[in-house]
Amino acid sequence: MKSIIGKKIGMTSIFDTTGKQTAVTIIEAGPCVVTQKKTVETDGYNALQIAFGDKKEKHSTKSEVNHFSKANTTPKKIVKEIRNSEITKEVGETITVDIFAEGDSVEVVGTSKGKGFQGVVKRHGFSGVGEQSHGQHDRQRAPGSIGNSSDASRVFKGMRMAGRMGGDRVKMKGLKVVKIFPEKNYILISGSVPGHNGSIILIQK
Repeated sequence: MKSIIGKKIGMTSIFDTTGKQTAVTIIEAGPCVVTQKKTVETDGYNALQIAFGDKKEKHSTKSEVNHFSKANTTPKKIVKEIRNSEITKEVGETITVDIFAEGDSVEVVGTSKGKGFQGVVKRHGFSGVGEQSHGQHDRQRAPGSIGNSSDASRVFKGMRMAGRMGGDRVKMKGLKVVKIFPEKNYILISGSVPGHNGSIILIQK
């Protein structure tokens, strides 16, 4: 598996030679530094630890500074572990967007935007109870009945109700790499990816 950490910049549109428009997301991917290699002999499994985003040394603990100094790099903000990585890099080497090519099919993992406390219409797509009648004026977006009365005598777990929405880990599959700008570490991916502008994204192939 090939992976790289990036930061979502925003969305735009690009046009091909025929004039066809494609909506893309701009991601600043890398450069990521390999900070540790885990093996079956030492750790019980194979993994590659990569880091992204500079962090001030005064905001880092001594253990973090010592860990990153082994890779001859400054402290980093984001550290992720990639299991069964196909990238043959040694500790201290850099991973850039060159590991991907235009036309590749990739998966993007991110944290969705937080929506706060939302009702059942927005959160689950309910239609509401219906139009108002005599004496009813606040039922348009109500959830309606949530179960029987005396038979169950309780509300079952997993009942779709109002609550906190968003802020979840989301993986988007089947996205395409449309264009790569190696000099700027930019990668353009078709469609939208989870998260707000400036959020951290993991791109996998």
